[in-house]
Amino acid sequence: MLQLNYIRENKEEVINRLAIKNFKNADNIINTIIELDTNRKAAQKQADDTKAEANAMARQIGDLMKSGKKEEAEVLKAKTGELKNTEKVLDDKQKSIEAEIQLLLVTVPNLPHSSVPTGKGAEDNTVVLEFGDKPQLPANAKPHWELTSKYDIIDFEMGVKLTGAGFPVYKGKGARLQRALINFFLDRATARGYNEVQPPILVNEDSGYGTGQLPDKEGQMYHATVDNLYLIPTAEVPITNMYRDVILKESDFPIKNCGYTPCFRREAGSYGKDVRGLNRLHQFDKVEIVQIAHPAESYKILEDMKDYVADLLKELGLPFRILKLCGGDMSFGSALTYDLEVWSAAQQRWLEVSSVSNFETFQTNRLKCRYKDDKGKTQLAHSLNGSALALPRIVAALLENYQTEDAITIPKALVPYCGFERIS
Repeated sequence: MLQLNYIRENKEEVINRLAIKNFKNADNIINTIIELDTNRKAAQKQADDTKAEANAMARQIGDLMKSGKKEEAEVLKAKTGELKNTEKVLDDKQKSIEAEIQLLLVTVPNLPHSSVPTGKGAEDNTVVLEFGDKPQLPANAKPHWELTSKYDIIDFEMGVKLTGAGFPVYKGKGARLQRALINFFLDRATARGYNEVQPPILVNEDSGYGTGQLPDKEGQMYHATVDNLYLIPTAEVPITNMYRDVILKESDFPIKNCGYTPCFRREAGSYGKDVRGLNRLHQFDKVEIVQIAHPAESYKILEDMKDYVADLLKELGLPFRILKLCGGDMSFGSALTYDLEVWSAAQQRWLEVSSVSNFETFQTNRLKCRYKDDKGKTQLAHSLNGSALALPRIVAALLENYQTEDAITIPKALVPYCGFERIS
């Protein structure tokens, strides 16, 4: 959520930067927020002046009573009652305006960083790096959904029977490959200084609000209505919320956490060939990296996080590319996002496997995640997160790119984790 003072002091800049995100009606919404805030301040001043007048009268009443002027004191008491009623009306008005401002603020996306390219969608993203050679597959190469059936390692139909589409059952070496990837990603993250945590996979409304899933994305989240809890779409939500209502010290930075969780997304409206097999699921496994950082260091940290994810893909021997997302393709809360995509050789297309983003103060303002600077002043920290990595499309690319005529070989980095060198 944007800071109200920043909006007031930088109105034109805010409107212009929101245009890069293709945010409609930005000028009207921003002007309305500023107007409401002006009215709020006026109501607050009136309330403060009324309270001060009532307090002054209270002192006069005391003096009058001491001097025996009871009738004059009673007149002032009546006026004091009127002032208190006025004060309550003004307080209620102020709270009502604050609620209106809040409702508008949560509809405004984060401002994009100055380096974010303009554009409307994925076709306008900028390729900043392409790495690795695309593999040449055998003549009888198959897409991963046929390979999983051939080697009996993932059962999509059983998942439909048990739950529904988008909930596959991993079997035998498929299940072991999943576990191997999770442990591989966690070990690499802890080796790079991330502290492993295992958070809950259900969160409350405050947590969903804190990282921006609510009220923006409730339609994409699974909602346990009896207890009013939400299944997490990513470990980013509980891990970042660990720092809700926390005041840190500068010496605490950077705070680095990683965590494995299953993730749940309704993916409403997704259909067609691009969602076949592992390409888009309702439940999937992911290792997430999250940092809480000093604002002066957050963009250096973003580059480090992006490079770290790239190193994972290099270890797995997967051709990949890195995209800087344009304004029209960025998430609601992000200030700058890099997407990492792997090449799916059998499908002949790029598959997104990670988004690494800097949210600046957008989440921490909601979370009230702050720190004391060297002058003792309270400031908002920056929050960053990234997939490191999401498993389904990694598995899809591994199965397709490493297939031979009669087997699927396992990348050398994964063999110690899998306990086998091939699937046949």
